[in-house]
Amino acid sequence: MSWGTLCPIPDLSRRVVLVTGASRGCGRGIASALGEARATVYVTGRTSAGRGERHPEGLAGTIEETAELVTQRGGVGIAIPCDHREPDQIESLASRVLSDAGRLDVLVNNVWGGYEHHDLATFTAPFWEQPTRHWQGMFECGLRAHLLITALVAPAMVREGRGLIITTTAWDRNLYLGNLYYDTAKHAIGRAVWGMARELRPHGVTSLALAPGWMRTERVLAAHAAYGFDLAPTESVEYSGRGAACLAGDPEVARFAGRTVKSGELAIEYGFTDLDGRLVPPFEIPGGQ
Repeated sequence: MSWGTLCPIPDLSRRVVLVTGASRGCGRGIASALGEARATVYVTGRTSAGRGERHPEGLAGTIEETAELVTQRGGVGIAIPCDHREPDQIESLASRVLSDAGRLDVLVNNVWGGYEHHDLATFTAPFWEQPTRHWQGMFECGLRAHLLITALVAPAMVREGRGLIITTTAWDRNLYLGNLYYDTAKHAIGRAVWGMARELRPHGVTSLALAPGWMRTERVLAAHAAYGFDLAPTESVEYSGRGAACLAGDPEVARFAGRTVKSGELAIEYGFTDLDGRLVPPFEIPGGQ
């Protein structure tokens, strides 16, 4: 089987992966592709059927559904509820994974609270008109959450002398992302990824950032239903997932250490296509500067 004429699906059957923020969206897409590559995938998030917890805005998707999808695709999916705003829950998550599996081969930092209660009409308003709740969603349930879980699992990777840390972000040639909180948080993530790569490289562990393009997430599709816009430039959430799986299966992945790579760039590099067979080009901000 392959993800395009040039890209056989990597065999990750011996890999243990943790994907944070995987109830829906990009996290679910990444977990699904890793499942198709036969990895064992732990998935986390707040939206848990087992706990009876729903998304605050009513968006569909639970970690249990994602775990089941991973298993249906050929991997082993394991759901662990975790509120990544709470350091004690992050500590429990790391302990559980490392205790159960004995190691962690790949960490995908994807959890992100910065889109909750998103208002499309005011997102690009001046920063002095933006709600300060962006700080908690983007920095605490974004940058801080990524750093905390990474710091907890990195020692195990260092002891093994190998490992891959993929952190999802938004990025386009360092152009402004249209919202000061968002831009600062996302560029801080890129800098953190670079710093972690610098310190982990001597120990055989690779840290990099993965920047999806404009994805057809549940939130984007809901906005499309409300406002109506062209979906032609968009990509599926599994486009990034295929990129993440190819990175996990690449013995030379260290060449990407410290870099931010776009899903479209990885598609060209590895030769995979999106679910519909298209090679979606690397995302660029229209008229960006």
